[in-house]
Amino acid sequence: MTLLDLDDPPDCRRTPVTSPYLLRRGHAAEAFGDLSRATARWVQDTTPRLTARLRRDDTTAQFMRFVLVGAATTAVYALFFIALRGGGYLTAHLLATAVSTVLANEMHRRLTFRADDRVHWFTAQWEAGGVTVLGLLATSSALGLLEALTVTSHLALQIATVATVTAFIGLMRFLALRWIFRPAHAEG
Repeated sequence: MTLLDLDDPPDCRRTPVTSPYLLRRGHAAEAFGDLSRATARWVQDTTPRLTARLRRDDTTAQFMRFVLVGAATTAVYALFFIALRGGGYLTAHLLATAVSTVLANEMHRRLTFRADDRVHWFTAQWEAGGVTVLGLLATSSALGLLEALTVTSHLALQIATVATVTAFIGLMRFLALRWIFRPAHAEG
């Protein structure tokens, strides 16, 4: 027992007294815990179906893998762009695009289209790289226009601009890789 326990009337010692903030916080923590458990159950139930869906070779599965690879390599682009931005936005953009494009092309060859046994590394870089040149011209133009129209270059706005233009170019790239550059003996 503490001195405070001795000073309180006996009925107060049995009933915990707390602030409304702590009560709300407790309910919020409980609700967050419930949400976390529900989310974990949903992930656990959904993961096997999603994984099975991603392993298929139809157009939808390929597109889903294409988007996942695109998101991962866009993150790589962003990291390189941020790291190299001190040398100017255009230099950073060109170098970050080169690195992320080579990575994306290889991941698409192996993962998205599972063509590593049908398409040589150089062929994949050349074909997808040609589409990427169009994207590089479009994103460079968009960054140049953004630079001309804004007083200060905001990093988030630059990355958002590149991501938006890249998403459109990415869709064109998927269509080209899926139907134009597809080997004649490939199924689907």
